Amino acid sequence: MKEVVAIEGLDAEERELIVPLEANGQRIDRFLATSMPDLSRTQVQRLIEQGMVLYAGRPTRASQPLRPGTVIHVIIPPPVPVELVPESIPLDVVYEDTDIAVINKPAGLVVHPAPGHPRGTLVNALLARYPDLAIGGEVRPGIVHRLDRDTSGLLVIARHDAVLRALVEQQQARRMRKIYQALVVGCPPVSGTIDAPIGRDPRDRLR
Repeated sequence: MKEVVAIEGLDAEERELIVPLEANGQRIDRFLATSMPDLSRTQVQRLIEQGMVLYAGRPTRASQPLRPGTVIHVIIPPPVPVELVPESIPLDVVYEDTDIAVINKPAGLVVHPAPGHPRGTLVNALLARYPDLAIGGEVRPGIVHRLDRDTSGLLVIARHDAVLRALVEQQQARRMRKIYQALVVGCPPVSGTIDAPIGRDPRDRLR
């Protein structure tokens, strides 16, 4: 019989951020996605659309430019309860010790369960390999950062709450370096900025 970890009784979370000088003029959705790495930009935009983000005490829009010193309140509703079922899914473990694990996530593997996709995810596999991750009732136990389903790459997994908090703080302070590789057409410059805001296709989940 498989063990089922039920996630219930979660309350909405409230966060308060003050716009720093270096974020002057930046879009609020980009700022929040960077400041709260546990949320994707799509999730941030959804919260804004639902009126869960208050800029200077009022609901705002995703393109709102920021002014230093302004207070932003973010209300994060509790996730829809899901059942976390440990599953024996093969994992490519690059490194592990008593504090962290580094997993080479293949393309096609979803990171964490969601309504409509409760099984066959990285979290299900992690719970089978590291049962203690179930402690604390987290919907995304140990997950420090994410990769999209069709993106492969290394993921750092925190095996304890204290380690998770420390790694999230490092990521928020931008002390964690990430390198991405992509296939391109032509010969791009050595460095540059791509500024092309995108959103989820309303009909195609892959776009």
